[in-house]
Amino acid sequence: MFKLALLLLAALASGGSAEQARFDNYRVYEVSIETERQLQTLQHLELNPDGYNFWESPVQTNMRLSIVVPPHKFAHFEEITTALALKTRLQIEDFQKVIDNERPKRRPRATLDWTDYYTVEEIYAWMDQIVAQYPTILSGSVYGTSFEGRDLKAIKLSQKAGNPGIFIEANIHAREWISSATATWLLNELLTSTNPAVQDLAQNYDWYFIMIANPDGLAYTKTTNRQWRKTRQPVNALCVGTDPNRNFDYKWMNGGASSVPCSDTFAGPSAFSEPETRAMADYYATIADKINIQFSFHSYGQYLLTPFGYSGAPLPSNDADLQRIAAVTAAAIQATYGTRYTYGNSASVLYTTSGSTVDYFVGVHGTKLGYTFEFRDTGATGFVLPANQIIPNAEETLNGIIAFVAEAKTLGYV
Repeated sequence: MFKLALLLLAALASGGSAEQARFDNYRVYEVSIETERQLQTLQHLELNPDGYNFWESPVQTNMRLSIVVPPHKFAHFEEITTALALKTRLQIEDFQKVIDNERPKRRPRATLDWTDYYTVEEIYAWMDQIVAQYPTILSGSVYGTSFEGRDLKAIKLSQKAGNPGIFIEANIHAREWISSATATWLLNELLTSTNPAVQDLAQNYDWYFIMIANPDGLAYTKTTNRQWRKTRQPVNALCVGTDPNRNFDYKWMNGGASSVPCSDTFAGPSAFSEPETRAMADYYATIADKINIQFSFHSYGQYLLTPFGYSGAPLPSNDADLQRIAAVTAAAIQATYGTRYTYGNSASVLYTTSGSTVDYFVGVHGTKLGYTFEFRDTGATGFVLPANQIIPNAEETLNGIIAFVAEAKTLGYV
C-alpha cells in the first residue's frame, strides 16, 4: 500500500500524464557566476523556478552553468542579468528544434546500429541477444530492481581468468543518452573489432558494464520530459526523484549537492535512499577486488575528471599519475576528430560534488584509477546530442581508452 501511495504521489507530481513535454522557443543560456550576490540570486531562482530549468545547480562562484529559459521569462531573465551584471551566452535559440533534430531516424529497430538512441527495452533486449550470441565470453546478471520495478542489469566480458578488471557505468543521469549509447557501442566493438589494439583490450582485460544505471529516469525522458535527470521515487507530494550521482554513501552531502527535494541535485533524504544506488554499490562490492580501472560515463562538456569532488577534499595520493594518464587520454581523443577535452580534478576544473559514484568507488573500495568522462559537446546542443554524433563520440572515446590503458600499464596499474 505504501508503494502504491508513492506511485500515486508521483503521478500527481508529474501531472498524471505521460504526454511528452515540448520546449518550443525555449532558449538555453550559459551563465557565469562571479560574485556571491549572483550565486545567491541564482540559488533562490533554482528553488523558485517558475518555468526555468537549471542544467547544473549553482553551487559556487567561479563556475558556469546553463539555464533553460521559457518564452514567458525572456524579459524577466534580461532584467535579472542586467541587475546582477551577469555574463551570459546564448547556447540554443530554440530548444525544441534541437530535440527534434536529435533523432531524425526515429523508428523501432530489431537491433542496435548506433544511428539512433534507444529505449530501455531495446537496450536490454540487445544485451540479452549478445549474451546468447557469445555465451562463452559474456555473462549477464540482474543485480537489483529499480523503484518502478525494472531490472538493473550488468554484463561481463571475460576471455580468460586472472585478467585485470575495467568497470563502466552509464546513464545514471537520465537525460544523458549519449552515455549508454557509447557504452553499448564499446562493448560491441570489443566483440567484433579487427583492430589489434581493441582485440588486446578484449582478450586481456575483464570488462564489467552497467549500461543503464537509472532505467526509470531514462524511460521518463523518452515518454514525458527530455530534460529529466533524477530517479523516479517520490520524495513528497510535489517532488519526485533523487540525483543518484549525489546519493552514494561517501562524503554524502559534503558540497555540490542539494537538500531541497525538487532540486535536480537533491542528494536524497539519506545516502543510498534509492534502490538503484544501493544495488549498484552492493554489486560493485562483489567485484571491487577485481577492478583496476573505473569509468563513469556522463555528458556534456568534454571533460575527463579525477577524484575527489567533495568540499575540501584532498587530492588522491596518486594524483600525479591520474593527471598523466588523463593527459595521454585527452591527446588520443583529440587526435581522432579534433575534440578537445579538459582534464583535471573534478572540483577544480568543473565544480564541487559529493556522493558520486567515482568518489565512492575510490574512497570506499580503494579503486586506484577512477575517472568521469563528460562527453560531447560544449553547449551547442548540451544533453541533446544529435544521433549522428554517437559513433564519432564512441570512436574517439575508444581511442582514448586504448591510450589510457596503455599508460596505466606503463605505470604499473594493470
